[in-house]
Amino acid sequence: MNKVVKAVCYGEVLFDVFPDEERIGGAPLNVAARLSSLGINTRMISKIGADQKGEQIIAFLKEQGVETSNVLRDPQYSTGVVNVSLSKSGSATYEIAYPAAWDKIELTPKNLEAAKECDLFIFGSLVCRDEVSRNSLFELLEKAKYKVLDFNLRPPYYTRELLCDLINKADFIKFNDDELFEIAEILGSSFHSLEQNLMYIAENSSAKTICVTKGRHGAVLYRDGKLVYNSGFKIEVKDTVGAGDSFMAGLLAKIFQGENSQNALDFACALGALVAGEKGANPKLDPKKVKEFIYAPGFTWR
Repeated sequence: MNKVVKAVCYGEVLFDVFPDEERIGGAPLNVAARLSSLGINTRMISKIGADQKGEQIIAFLKEQGVETSNVLRDPQYSTGVVNVSLSKSGSATYEIAYPAAWDKIELTPKNLEAAKECDLFIFGSLVCRDEVSRNSLFELLEKAKYKVLDFNLRPPYYTRELLCDLINKADFIKFNDDELFEIAEILGSSFHSLEQNLMYIAENSSAKTICVTKGRHGAVLYRDGKLVYNSGFKIEVKDTVGAGDSFMAGLLAKIFQGENSQNALDFACALGALVAGEKGANPKLDPKKVKEFIYAPGFTWR
């Protein structure tokens, strides 16, 4: 019988406010919901306001099968809100309200216990914009066995010092291609190709696994000393919100469920594409549908 994989996602839970509607989101929440749908026992560590939006987030997480007992409530700060604008191509830009409840995640014994017991601890860079949540994160990382860094660069909420600290704590790092080039240059790389900069990060960090997403052009994964590629899947994009988060969840789920690197990457790219083909960050997608998408003519499951 396969071992049950336990994951903790730490960071922002919020509402994405579009011109026509509001949707529950936040990168760590999106990853948590997708991990749970893929059979990973997932727990969320975050904070909501003592308001209706916060209760809606709790109800949503429970509906997704995500454990919510580590989501704190704050009587002073409101549940997070992000104003989202979409381009004609479906690409999103974000205006992130500050401060929000998720900026004030305190360290608790229950959160420390969750970090110590999980198989993978997933965190991003945006939650570090406030010292309260940042300090709690760094304490939790000291307890975690396997640390997964999913960058989410949002100016002006990061510095060179913070990026170095985060990279040095991670076992697994995911960038998009823009983030890779920006961070590699900040860290002193003189290289120009994606692969050279990826290897520069690998050689100057403790991360043994690094993934770089390239939008519609797929992704490259460095794992076990080898590079594997997926060139992407064609799909009519409705919006890109949450596509990278589902990609991340799909990749982690397949790797921790014992899949080889190529199959894990193919699954993750297909999942991310299918999410981009739907409205919102968390459309319901059966893993069977993802494999059927991969098996479409012109592509071979390895």
